[in-house]
Amino acid sequence: MTGVLSMYALALAAGTPSALLDWNNNFGEDRNMMVGTHCSNFPKSFVQNEIEIGTLDVLGTTLGSENTFGAVKGKVAAGPLTFFRLSTDDPLGIIKGYLGQGEITDDPYGMDGGIAVCRVERLQDLMKFMCKNGFEHHVAMVRGEVADVVEEAVTNYLGWDLYVH
Repeated sequence: MTGVLSMYALALAAGTPSALLDWNNNFGEDRNMMVGTHCSNFPKSFVQNEIEIGTLDVLGTTLGSENTFGAVKGKVAAGPLTFFRLSTDDPLGIIKGYLGQGEITDDPYGMDGGIAVCRVERLQDLMKFMCKNGFEHHVAMVRGEVADVVEEAVTNYLGWDLYVH
């Protein structure tokens, strides 16, 4: 549910659809880059050219391609992005989150499907924060720079704990 709320907040702030991705492996030797993917569920606004709807290549090898239809395949277009994740800390009884901006790059990646190669300054600091504070490995992303809008809503109107990266 908190992933959906994160996506919804970004979609409202940007006026465009958002996506939910995995924070994934580092990209090459650059410690500020990562690969964002999650069963290729990108909205069309993330993809730069024609899209293909097909099966999930990697999961299809174990689940059977007939069981993995619905993946959006296409090259994710370069440009600015905002990322956001809400979560609950049940023992403390609070809602918390992190928020920041970065960019989707045009760097190639050796896999088909919806892959977003992303650059986030001080990415390793963000990863340490997420791990130390029990955040899930999924993050909502939207095209554009709307972190200031989300920050205002979350801190001023909702009063939730928010780390701004």
